[in-house]
Amino acid sequence: MGKSVVVGLSGGVDSAVSALLLKEQGYDVIGLFMRNWHEKDENGRCTSDDDLRDARQVCALLDIPYYTADFAEEYYERVFKTFLSEYSKGRTPNPDVLCNKEIKFDAFLNYALKIGADFVATGHYCNVSHTDGHRLLTAKDENKDQTYFLNQLTEKQLEKVLFPVGNLIKSEVREIAEKSGIPVSQKKDSTGICFIGERNFRKFLSGYLPMKEGEIKTLDNRTVGKHNGVFYYTIGQRRGLGLGGDKSGVNGRWFVIDKDIKKNILYVSHGDESALYKKRAITEDFSFINSEYQKDEFSCFARLRHRQPLVKAYATRYKNGYSIEFEEKQRGITPGQYTVLYVKDERFDNLVVLGGGVTERGED
Repeated sequence: MGKSVVVGLSGGVDSAVSALLLKEQGYDVIGLFMRNWHEKDENGRCTSDDDLRDARQVCALLDIPYYTADFAEEYYERVFKTFLSEYSKGRTPNPDVLCNKEIKFDAFLNYALKIGADFVATGHYCNVSHTDGHRLLTAKDENKDQTYFLNQLTEKQLEKVLFPVGNLIKSEVREIAEKSGIPVSQKKDSTGICFIGERNFRKFLSGYLPMKEGEIKTLDNRTVGKHNGVFYYTIGQRRGLGLGGDKSGVNGRWFVIDKDIKKNILYVSHGDESALYKKRAITEDFSFINSEYQKDEFSCFARLRHRQPLVKAYATRYKNGYSIEFEEKQRGITPGQYTVLYVKDERFDNLVVLGGGVTERGED
């Protein structure tokens, strides 16, 4: 074939199988491991060292060359600063979305092209069509579909991208890895903040944003407890509030309903969660992957968070974003997250990802 592809190897099974499949298809495959965070975790370990070791073992098994690249400065400036800024405003950002836009499909993509690659590939569960343009499509494995995290990519970024495991389900990927002797065939999927990993989140965040204790109040201004830092909490959150001893009101859990950053107050309610359900989401800075789908109003499917089932919706242009009205009310519409839209295009078997916008608020 004579085509070269640089595979972003994370040390996990999905990217390892991606490299294997591309080699079997005749590509000249190069592995590349990205270092984007240098600080050690609370146990004094740099978890990326373990991942690099695993990536090297995969490259040795597949007999492919590998590189390492350091994008820590780009990550801090273009992803992590925005992450902190959003938290400081009381919103709940999704750094994985920005990481894909700014690092994996920008800094990494440009690096790969500079060393002569024709394509780049990752182990994301999604698909791409390069027929009559470049479109991001959903994965075969609905439970693992990662298109939510890729909603800010552009058609130009997709032009040189391959997603080899997009038409496989996770169990098939692990089976392929095991049969091929790939050492990470049963390695646990990574979680936590993109490239930073699993952390004690409150301790980690407090190292960058000053936290101070404040009051937890009900909407009728009754103080029911204390919080350690209002930035830690998300709209709709039910765990970790420390209010289990108060059995007043309707039976049920306490949950976060609002945050007042200026006054450092966390507002909660008890039992009846109907106030969390909103009919529409208002988005800002909405970005379409393909301009051909951009209209003032249209029917679509929507997703408010990763792994949430798609819901029918209707989008109407609103300022620099869209007002997304759902067929059924949605719980916990969270400012700072992304509202991602999809549409059925008869030319493709999978749904087309239209793009997404930052969720500004929910409305009745």
